[in-house]
Amino acid sequence: MAGVRRLLSLLLPLAWARPAGCGDPPDGGWLVGTVPEEERCTVERADASLTYSLFLQRFAFSRPVILRGVTDNSAFRALCTREKLLAAFGAHLVRLSTANTYSYRKVDVPFQEYVEQLLKPQDPAQLGSDTLYFFGDNNFTEWGPLFQQYVPPAFRIPGTSPAYSFGIAGSGSGVPFHWHGPGYSEVIFGRKRWFLYPPDKTPHFHPNETTLAWLHHTYPALPLAERPLECTLRPGEVSLASLHLHVTLPPIGKAEWTPTQPCQHPWGCGRRQGDTPAAHGISPRQVLYFPDRWWHATLNLDTSVFISTFLG
Repeated sequence: MAGVRRLLSLLLPLAWARPAGCGDPPDGGWLVGTVPEEERCTVERADASLTYSLFLQRFAFSRPVILRGVTDNSAFRALCTREKLLAAFGAHLVRLSTANTYSYRKVDVPFQEYVEQLLKPQDPAQLGSDTLYFFGDNNFTEWGPLFQQYVPPAFRIPGTSPAYSFGIAGSGSGVPFHWHGPGYSEVIFGRKRWFLYPPDKTPHFHPNETTLAWLHHTYPALPLAERPLECTLRPGEVSLASLHLHVTLPPIGKAEWTPTQPCQHPWGCGRRQGDTPAAHGISPRQVLYFPDRWWHATLNLDTSVFISTFLG
């Protein structure tokens, strides 16, 4: 408890001594990367008028969707600048994992050492199994005061409980293709590109190769029909898996929702006629939903701060 009180004494003055974002650098003091970003998105889109019943029917167990207007974590974002995190957590140990599919190797280092010495752009020649990456394995006693300020999307799967996984990673880093249960992943600072395949479409990849290497070597040779669904998340956006919406369902027979775009991809997408699969920069405060067991890989275009909410 003494440790929690000490962290609160650090976080409270940092968070509320001035209005959120006032005087903070626009990128939170984190390094902006040079990894190129594509311009289009191949994931179907819907707005906040999407009802729970139609979500379950159309998306929950079958395809990803980008939902608009789900969360606002500007207050949490104000706590996640480089300066504030170093002040609050610099002396605390964080557990790093290798940035490969299985993440077997773990290394504990002080958070300040990670940020100041290890948080660098990805070396294109380095294997994921040799790249250390801070995501998950958080000490919830030490990081709890920060997590208490986070507002997750209000959608859950019945019978599941949320668990947070916080991370910071350098430009060009990422995790190669893997799958797990439902959850969310919100970008607080930076940009993160996502690649998604349905459970029955195992992607072509090597588990120890970085996503950056896969993008350079494998992706360009893929036929259009074999390319993944893709999008790029920016700050304030959320990537989420299966949901339980805490909303009142509309009366039977009420008009519900019309898709923003017709879906034309066999796996479910929002591209227009003639579009080819490509990444897209999504507007702030949007959510990318992906169902359970969908393959996905991530690529941080900048130094990225992000938090996931896994539902298990």
